[in-house]
Amino acid sequence: MSAEQIGFTLLYLGLFLLLGKWIRVRVKWTQNLFLPSSIIGGFLALLVGPQVLGKILGMFAGSDSLLNNGLIPPQVTEVWGTLPGLMINVVFASLFLGTTIPGIKKIWRLAGAQLSFGWTMGWGQYVLGILLAVLVLSPLFGLPPMTGALIEIAFEGGHGTAAGMGETFKDLGFEEAYDLSIGLATVGLISGVVAGIILINWGVRRNKTQVIKNVEGFSDLRKRGIMEFQNREPAANMTVRTESIEPLSLHFALVGLAVLVGYLILQFLIWLESVTWGAMTGSEFMTYIPLFPLAMIGGIIVQLIFSKLDQNHILDRPMISRIQGFALDILVVTAIGTISLDVIGNHIIPFLLLAALGITWNIFGVLVLAPRIIPTYWFERAMGDFGQSMGVTATGLLLMRVVDPKNDSPAFESFGYKQLVFEPLLGGGLVTSLSVPLIFEFGPIPFLIISAVMCLLGLLMGLLYFGKKKS
Repeated sequence: MSAEQIGFTLLYLGLFLLLGKWIRVRVKWTQNLFLPSSIIGGFLALLVGPQVLGKILGMFAGSDSLLNNGLIPPQVTEVWGTLPGLMINVVFASLFLGTTIPGIKKIWRLAGAQLSFGWTMGWGQYVLGILLAVLVLSPLFGLPPMTGALIEIAFEGGHGTAAGMGETFKDLGFEEAYDLSIGLATVGLISGVVAGIILINWGVRRNKTQVIKNVEGFSDLRKRGIMEFQNREPAANMTVRTESIEPLSLHFALVGLAVLVGYLILQFLIWLESVTWGAMTGSEFMTYIPLFPLAMIGGIIVQLIFSKLDQNHILDRPMISRIQGFALDILVVTAIGTISLDVIGNHIIPFLLLAALGITWNIFGVLVLAPRIIPTYWFERAMGDFGQSMGVTATGLLLMRVVDPKNDSPAFESFGYKQLVFEPLLGGGLVTSLSVPLIFEFGPIPFLIISAVMCLLGLLMGLLYFGKKKS
């Protein structure tokens, strides 16, 4: 494929992002659901691509007709299919760049209860998913036990993690998992917003909220995804002079460095395995580990080094966030736009069972576990973890903003500190990336036992320690 063809696919990408934004501005129901433009653009690409429009037109054209691809040329979908796996490395490498990493004691004091709740919810998704796979999906539908990990990968991890696991799924002979997990991530995101708004209305009516006593609607501009003029702020800070280097170029280079450090760590682990336990057992476990969680570790290493050397504070978190957001938009559009509806259709009952179980567990967590674990402002704080557990951190932030519009509760602070411990492990971290290879290598039962122990540990810590601190 030529460079011109790759460039052409990027033009298509920009077109669908613009169309997604235009639909968000124009169509009321997309505003009420707070759907990101990347989600809308991805769905539009899916509809006019080979999976929907292409199949419809293909019924009237020959098997070799270009109409079988709909309005999206085959070279576009070919490049798009590789982009999610690349962009997730940028997203995870950016997680901790430009942030202040506090000590464990401060995190425990401010976010211990939040971490216990999130820990219970994350590991619980593994417990329920693996049980479903072992008891139902494997014996009745012939799916491998690895299917049990898809709830956590898709719901807790979101589109990025699901896309990042694509090569791992392929290497383990379970390619269908990519499309199933992308589909589950989409269901989780949409149902997270819908169920979250319903829960907030319920919480207000039942006096579960401490900050708001009525649900005030967002402004029309907010719903359309447009920043009010009086609230507009710079997207980032110019920390270096452009005659030396463009600030965006500098920060992109730092993100690239973080990915490179992660890549070197991964290659070292693969080499270490090959000359130690791998040589004795014939194991190639490390080759199944995706790059993105190690890119996150690379980002932490780069951040720790810069915090010692960067006396002029040139590493700007808002600039890193713009790069991260750009990569995530590309990831979501291309992941949804290239999803295989045939795979989901062939496994529709397992897909629905996984989705229903994930949604039910997350709602149960908010209604039953959160008030018993989180000592103060439990509803406001639980909304952040509920949104994240349904697929994306931004949903959690959105729901917290609805239930605590002026940041009067400790919800945002405790959620942010909790992420510093939670993200490196669950929701796309090392545990998430290792779950499928571990189940493949050792079977579902050992990982089920580990998950049950971890879930119980978080639950007991929450109930017996933090839950007793209610004022």
